[in-house]
Amino acid sequence: MVELKTDTSIEAMREAGRVVARLLAAVRKAAAVGVSLRELDEVAREVLREADAGSPFLNYKPHFAPTPFPGVICASVNDAIVHGIPGDQRLRDGDLVSIDAGATLGGWVGDSAISFTVGRARPADTRLVDTAFQALEAGIAAAVVGNRIGDIAHAIGTVCRTAGYGIPEGFGGHGIGRSMHEDPAVPNEGRPGRGMPLRHGMVLAIEPMLIGSGQDAFHPDRDGWTLRTSDGSRAAHAEHTVAITDAGPRILTAL
Repeated sequence: MVELKTDTSIEAMREAGRVVARLLAAVRKAAAVGVSLRELDEVAREVLREADAGSPFLNYKPHFAPTPFPGVICASVNDAIVHGIPGDQRLRDGDLVSIDAGATLGGWVGDSAISFTVGRARPADTRLVDTAFQALEAGIAAAVVGNRIGDIAHAIGTVCRTAGYGIPEGFGGHGIGRSMHEDPAVPNEGRPGRGMPLRHGMVLAIEPMLIGSGQDAFHPDRDGWTLRTSDGSRAAHAEHTVAITDAGPRILTAL
């Protein structure tokens, strides 16, 4: 069931989204060679504490997970696509990092993700990250009243496939509101004109995930959380929480 948010609720979600944006900016600033993923998680926790906000990630346990998630950020490095646990791994020069984070404020949730390189970037990684954000922008541009979920999926998939990148099947965006994951699912590839119609008041987390080699295959790591590319190639992830309104898409997790 899809809940249509009121304009007042969307404004409340915007406040949660601002916290997420500040959190990601702080983590990006702190990320440097030699810094551990656990230290980045602590930076994120401090932003949440200062905002008196909670984390929808911490202790989250979906059906596939063997244990509750132990961090407030997902920190995925190089061949990790998503859901990386922020542990003692220290960043090295040239690492490609994806940070996914959320915040709960006043009972509403925001969710967003960024990818970036620490230190000297490989040209291939720069192109991969740039394409992830281009795919996100295309998906957001398609998130207008009168379109359908398939139009968002098609826009994202077209950017990814045209650039020669893979898309992990079965993982994509989702509705969001009082809970981090709500209906509807928002695939990263699909046919235009298909799926649920988009209406004023729908709020979606749109999140392309790209695999650099062009292959789609992935596998779960031994921790039961991290998803890694099967061929060891690098991956990138970008995400915003977006409200669909009669005036056009509104990004709720922008600074």
